[in-house]
This record gives sequence, structure tokens and C-alpha cells, in this order.
Amino acid sequence: MRTVFQPPLPLIILILCMYITPICSFNITKILAQHPEFSTFNHYLSATHLAGEINRRKTITVLAISNSGMGSVLSKHLTLYTLRNLLSLHVLVDYFGAKQLHQLTRGTTLSSTLFQATGTAPGTTGFVNITLHRAGRVFFSATDSGGNPPVSFVKSLKEIPYVISVIQISSPLSSPEAEAPTPAPTDVNITALMAKKGCKTFADLLDSTADAASAFASNVGSGLSAFCPVDQAINPFLPSFKNLTAGEKLSVLLYHAIPVYYSIQMLKSNNGVMNTLATEGTKKNYNLSVHNDGEVVTLKTKVDTAKITGTLIDEDPLAVYTIDVVLKPRELFKPVEAPAPAPAPAPTTDVAADSPKGAKKKHKHALPPPTAGEPADSPDEESADQKVDDDENDAVGGRVVVVAGKWIAAAAAAAVMLLAY
Repeated sequence: MRTVFQPPLPLIILILCMYITPICSFNITKILAQHPEFSTFNHYLSATHLAGEINRRKTITVLAISNSGMGSVLSKHLTLYTLRNLLSLHVLVDYFGAKQLHQLTRGTTLSSTLFQATGTAPGTTGFVNITLHRAGRVFFSATDSGGNPPVSFVKSLKEIPYVISVIQISSPLSSPEAEAPTPAPTDVNITALMAKKGCKTFADLLDSTADAASAFASNVGSGLSAFCPVDQAINPFLPSFKNLTAGEKLSVLLYHAIPVYYSIQMLKSNNGVMNTLATEGTKKNYNLSVHNDGEVVTLKTKVDTAKITGTLIDEDPLAVYTIDVVLKPRELFKPVEAPAPAPAPAPTTDVAADSPKGAKKKHKHALPPPTAGEPADSPDEESADQKVDDDENDAVGGRVVVVAGKWIAAAAAAAVMLLAY
């Protein structure tokens, strides 16, 4: 009997998500709105701006807390920013439906959370342990639970396979690190944060350059995304920086910040040109462009390209990321020119061509230049050239249609497989 190949369900879902976006789109606020017993949890997901972060994710699991469970959280009188850290510990950046939870390989696994993804959690304190006990019960606990007992799986509220899973847990997760007092982003000393996280040289330049650090700080309230080159990247740039005028130095530093808050997930889903702090108050552009390739985000100027390598803080309205290259604006630096190609070797000549007689024969067969008023190409030649161009365009268009048709067929096939699964 012939064996029929059946692709794994995650692969089918992936294909569908690539070509049929609505299948994989979701809104955590609307999902929880169908369950009034989670209205408090739902409210604070929106108040802390976690709801938007959840909706931008492609694969997510939300550990929902009932209204009674949220009562114990609110009794601690946490600030909104500390509450954001604690709730982000309840958002796993992987998919765990009820079936997957009750079929854990080796009975246990470790999952990262949004708390870990923000870079705020020290070490691995932003991870959650998931354990399947012999009796079939599933338990969750933070890696730094502080000795508190684990919480248990209650029921599944909503599942879009391998996209989002919303499940109820018996009580809130406990974590001393997540519940530690967190200052509001507007109270954060940006340069001090940079200096502690590998960007000390850049932080020192901000502090020592007039109006630089204050420009960063004054924009936090309305939203700011800053990019600090790590020390290894900026140290070789210092000699060039010292040769700039005071105004140029300020422009280079302000070029490393965008006056809008962009979480790392927002950057991963945005491509295009953006203004910087250096753009304000000047006739010059001082723009840069954001590009993403999967999980890799790069910032491109017309001079160089930098890659985001880490996150120092990512809490609306402030985000600070590390980059591996100093951003050089085209307005102040010249692009590095590509080396000129090597000259082609001189053509070989034969004896006949070098002789006067040979040269005469050669000129005899050469086409004469067009006389005054005569077009360089005859109408017949132009028509032939146009026909070649049209044929080439038709060929390219045909290839595009064929490729597009193949992808549409693949998406349709994936949909059929999902329905038959």
C-alpha cells in the first residue's frame, strides 16, 4: 500500500500565515473580552501596552489570570511599570496549546517570556519552567519564584494552532525580580543605563557634548528609540569624531535616536526611511532607513549599515538598543567608494593590422559615420530594438506570473491540507 506523505501541521500553518494573513491575525483584547471573568487582566494588558506587543507577535502563549487572581496582584500596589514586568512574565514567546502541554517531551521544558525579551530581566529570571506531573497536571513557575509554589493549568480559553494560545492558570506567577520596583522610563538616566550595558564611550560623548544628553532626555516623554554603538564599535571612530565641529558632533550623536517609540517587534515589522533627532531644526535630511530580515534588524545610512545586537530597555515610551557600527550620516561623511574594476587586457594585434596596407583594408570595411541630419539609427533598426525590449519585458512578466501562480497554488494546497488534517 502506498504511503501518502502528510506534512506536519506547523508547516501547513506557516505556509498559510505567509500567504493568507487573516488566518494568523488575532487581537488579545477581543479574545479576552469574550470572557468577563478576565476583564481586570484584560484591562491591565492594555494599560501597560502589553496588548499591542502581544498582537504583533507571530507565536505566543498568554497565561491569563482571573479577576480574583488579579486582586492579589493589585493588593501589592505595584507601579504601572512594575506591573508591566510582572504581567510580561505571563506571556510566553512560544506556542503551548493544551495538547502540547500534556505531551511535553521528558515532562518538562523552559520557555522565554516577554519579560526576558525586554532585556529588563537579569540573567535567566525571565524564563518560566513548565512541568507535566505523572497525574497529568501541568504546572508553571518562574525560574526565580522565591520559593513560592508553582501554579497549575486550569483550562484553555482560545487556541489558533501554532499562532496563539490563551490559557487560564490557577493563580499569578511570583517573581521577586519581576516585582522589583521599576522606575518610569521618563525617570531613567539614559546615559547611566548605556554606560552600564557596554556603551560607556557613547554615553560619555553624550554627557560631554552640549545639548546632546538633554535632547535625548527631553524626548522620552513623547517617545524615543535610541541606538548606542558598543564600545568596540565607537572607539575606532573617536579620531574622526574629534575632527568634527561642535555642531557636527551634536548632529552625529542625535543621528542615533528616532523621536518615536519602536519596540523591537515593531522594528521587525517596519521597513522604510525614518527621521532622527538630528533632522529637527535643520534643512538637511539626516534620515536613516530600517530594514529587517526575519529576526535581524539593520539600520542603513548611505555610508554604512549597523545591526541591532541587543536591548537595554524596551518599555513604552522608551527603547534603547545596542548596535555594532557607528551610524554615519551622508550629510557629514562620504560613502566608501567601491574599488574600480581592473582594466581589461589590451587586445592583441596581428602584423597585417599594424601595416599601412592592413589598416587601409580595415578602414575599407568600417561603417561610415552618419552624415549631418541623418538619424543615428534607421526606423527599421529602432523597431527591431523596441521589439527586443518588448519581448524581454513579456518574458519577465511571464516569469512573474508563473512564480506568483506557483505560490498561490501552494497557499491553496496548504489550506486544503489544513481542512483535511
